[in-house]
Amino acid sequence: MRAMIILGTAGLLLMTGCTSTKRIVVDPQGVDQAQYQQDLAECGQVADQVSTGRDAAEGAVGGAVIGGILGAIFGDSGTAGRMAGGGAVLGGAGKAGDAQQEKSQVMRNCMRGRGYRVLN
Repeated sequence: MRAMIILGTAGLLLMTGCTSTKRIVVDPQGVDQAQYQQDLAECGQVADQVSTGRDAAEGAVGGAVIGGILGAIFGDSGTAGRMAGGGAVLGGAGKAGDAQQEKSQVMRNCMRGRGYRVLN
């Protein structure tokens, strides 16, 4: 079970670290770099409105409940506690990753809306 918690935590770090709303690839042809930097910053502020912390917390609670129930069904109170902990980590990691993907999509849509050819 400890391995599941470690893997879940590593997954959370990878998802939140690798998915950046600031890594937008646009076709540079005809792009004014000063305006691009301003638009990128403004779209980043829009994307920051997506709540990653709340989503991760909700996923952690849901995962803990499901893990605890399954642990209680298939084991004892110790198993229930370990399963709840593992479920919390995995649920939180999954929801945090989903929220980061949503932020990236908002960022790309914002930049497209400002006339950029977004390539990623």
